[in-house]
Amino acid sequence: MPIAILSVYDKTGIIEFAEGLTSLGWTLLASGGTAKLLRENNIEVTEVSDYTKSPELLGGRVKTLHPAIHGGLLARPTDADHKELLDQNWDYIDLVAVNLYPFEATIAKANVTYEDVIENIDIGGVTLIRAAAKNHERVTLICDPSDYNEILSALQNGKIPFAVRKQLAVKGFRTTAHYDAMISGYLKNV
Repeated sequence: MPIAILSVYDKTGIIEFAEGLTSLGWTLLASGGTAKLLRENNIEVTEVSDYTKSPELLGGRVKTLHPAIHGGLLARPTDADHKELLDQNWDYIDLVAVNLYPFEATIAKANVTYEDVIENIDIGGVTLIRAAAKNHERVTLICDPSDYNEILSALQNGKIPFAVRKQLAVKGFRTTAHYDAMISGYLKNV
């Protein structure tokens, strides 16, 4: 059974996407507010902290930063990697739907505090994007809600072609590059 992790700040389309995945037999993992929203809409989901056996830490600053998550994303499609995951009671994670805290919108607000800006620097989301993008040969990354329908359609027709996974990986790396440029530019100028 394929596994997807959903960890989104912008929840546009996530309910329909999650429903589509579950109708295709996917197991869903989700963190924090995403898991809460899915449960409120009667979508079966496993909280990341239940999967990892590790609670969210530091007021939610640490949720998805765990070897169970990143091992599942970064594992290659080899018997040795899969066995190593299974020995830990983990498995492959095949798809990531993630988007980031709104750093750019935060810094555009009038009278925003430095503390608010710092709290809107996403760490776990960027790490999920980079891990999924790196392993795009096996993992599908969705960091833009406008891609949900295309991916569901591909899954309904059997699988997501490599070229699509590669295109989504490029989008992911562009997203994190822009995000990091915004952060470094802000910090340089305050």
